Amino acid sequence: STCHGKLVCKEGQSGPTYESMQAVFDLQPFRPAVNLSNPTIANISFTLYAVLGVNEKAQILTTFLWLRLFWHNEFLVWEPEDCDGVTRISLPAKELWSPDIIVYEVDDDVSQACPYVYVNHTGHIRWDRMLRLVSACNLKIFSFPFDVQNCTFTFGSYMHTRDVRLSPALTFDEMSENSKQYLEASGEWELVDLLGETSILQFGVDEWDIITFWVVIKRRPVLYVVNLLIPSSFLMLIDILSFYLPPHSVDRASFKMTLILGYTVFLLIMNDLLPSTANGTPIIIYFSVCLALMVISLLETVIITNVLHHSSMKYQEVPNWVRVVVLKYIANLICYRWPEDVRPTQKTQEEKPESSHSSELQLICQYLKDLRAHLLSLQKENQLLDQWCHVGYVLDFLLFRIYLFLISCYAMVIITMWCIWISQ
Repeated sequence: STCHGKLVCKEGQSGPTYESMQAVFDLQPFRPAVNLSNPTIANISFTLYAVLGVNEKAQILTTFLWLRLFWHNEFLVWEPEDCDGVTRISLPAKELWSPDIIVYEVDDDVSQACPYVYVNHTGHIRWDRMLRLVSACNLKIFSFPFDVQNCTFTFGSYMHTRDVRLSPALTFDEMSENSKQYLEASGEWELVDLLGETSILQFGVDEWDIITFWVVIKRRPVLYVVNLLIPSSFLMLIDILSFYLPPHSVDRASFKMTLILGYTVFLLIMNDLLPSTANGTPIIIYFSVCLALMVISLLETVIITNVLHHSSMKYQEVPNWVRVVVLKYIANLICYRWPEDVRPTQKTQEEKPESSHSSELQLICQYLKDLRAHLLSLQKENQLLDQWCHVGYVLDFLLFRIYLFLISCYAMVIITMWCIWISQ
């Protein structure tokens, strides 16, 4: 059926005869080389079509790619002049020998294999396959949601060593450009680059040709910035603005408790958006520190409320050390302006009424003294209340500035870290 390794053609029939091709089909279990000492050259190229999913907990990457495999079958050769000018035909892939090229990192291969291959008159075969690969990948999410992942695809023969040689069909730059051009259903991931190199895998005395591809993908952070970072920043901003509420009002404490409750609900909701292995990442630390700062803000409000209400209700004298430390040094440090009319209570000397022999006049003087003592008592209470209020105001301003300084430093550190990761 074959003559000198070439397929036979008949007059009036386009392409090789079915009998000659059947003879080649019968050789399907054998490598298609006339001289078995000559290796079969297999060329591969692939285009990354989609990044379907990334499982950080299981360290698994799911991708969809187009694989194009080329090799030479020395038995499928014919002369186009003898076969009515036919230079290419399609044949069933299962009837022909094919190189056993696999991806070493694949955990699950759900492929839609094309049942046919293209064969040209020189014996070169092209087989296109669509692969849905579930492969192992070392995922590092420390910089989530601005992380960049580098996953590896290693193509090589499963069994054949030196009798099947592997090489790329296109340059690695061309494969990278094709993948960036056709990448569509990428979801939250985008392709940064596709790198590759050819090498030889040695195991004992055996050697395999392998091609290693590095797929560099970057997470699109817009979803997480809009749904996680911006709401958290707004809640922190509202917490800062709540310091402008009157410190002597209990509404500030209830307002801050409502904010903490809302932030706790927000953390429960955003837990579904975070990777399951995100423990210890900066974004988790960011949320934890924000919650801690809000709790500290509430504690500050509790302290100020206690100073303004509990101490003043007892009408206690402001201790001298509090006057010196708070109302003098700290007030000057934070440039606090307190009214001039707030002064320590001055004891006034009572004038002795002139003795009168009139009982009516003595009774009137007694009434006047009682009224004056009552008015002085009210004035003293008001002065004590004002002094304790200003002590609370000074402490409130001081703690607010310390709180604002801590939040500013923390925000600068977080923003700087994320800017560095984005630029990289």
